[in-house]
Amino acid sequence: MADDDLESLRTRRMAEMRGQQNPFGTRGDGPGDAEEAERARREKEMRETLISQFLDQSARARLANVKVAKPEKAAIVENTLIHMAQTGQLRNKLSEDDLKSMLENISERTQKKTTVKFDRRRANMDDSDDDF
Repeated sequence: MADDDLESLRTRRMAEMRGQQNPFGTRGDGPGDAEEAERARREKEMRETLISQFLDQSARARLANVKVAKPEKAAIVENTLIHMAQTGQLRNKLSEDDLKSMLENISERTQKKTTVKFDRRRANMDDSDDDF
């Protein structure tokens, strides 16, 4: 009997530990996950629909290429386009040149500055050339 009780305690404890691994308290296969996945799919579909309404074919192709190479910049462009569409700033479809200029503006804003500093005092203090 003690072995059966011990085994039941082990299985119960393992089930509790599996439930605690998920930070939301669900098991991972419950109806909440299906609803969340459906909501994420609908949101993604709506984003793609909005973007396709305001970009012509060549601009959409360029955005797809940017999304493969630099997903964070593509996300910024998509969010900017959606915001512009919601606020009424976009009246007609953007061309590839318009998208290029938008990408250049975003690149200028997000570009990291690299600086190199030389310590010339240390170079002047080097006595290795004085040996001659």
